[in-house]
Amino acid sequence: MNERERARRPGGRSARVGAQVHQAVTDLISERGYGNFTVGEIAARAGVADSSIYRRWGSLETLLADVALTRLNAQSPMPDTGSLAGDLRTYAANVAREITGPDGLAVVRLAVALSGNGEQGLRAGDEIRAERMRQLQSMLDRARERGEHAPDALSVLDHILAPMYIRVLFGMELTPDYVDGLVDRML
Repeated sequence: MNERERARRPGGRSARVGAQVHQAVTDLISERGYGNFTVGEIAARAGVADSSIYRRWGSLETLLADVALTRLNAQSPMPDTGSLAGDLRTYAANVAREITGPDGLAVVRLAVALSGNGEQGLRAGDEIRAERMRQLQSMLDRARERGEHAPDALSVLDHILAPMYIRVLFGMELTPDYVDGLVDRML
């Protein structure tokens, strides 16, 4: 096996290092908030060299954007229940579970902080929103293909996701009834 094939192999050291660094970032955001730690502190917590982080991500902002995108993409897979109502309910319940989970608030705070942190942060925020919109659009397109009337992705973001994120940011509870109510009002 040549060096290039080894680098692409899933799992292995590279995947472990990535996971350790991502977890270190999430833990530090939870403990200290955005902007209150260095690459050196991330490296120490993850058990890697600073140079490994810079070599792989190039900058702290790029690393933070990668963490947010990876966590948001890993969260809330696009359901396919056979109906838009079922898909939206399942999707909203998955998002609620993830953003109220152990690392959820840290990831939400990271995404918010990135979008307000200079040009690179704005680009990261744009990437996060664009990925979320692509995910939603795939679900909505599938509903239209089944002949259902589907709202646009921005409406789902405004009427279902945004209220959940705001509640989490302000320490308010997300009950299943509240989440289902958001979907009912949207439909």
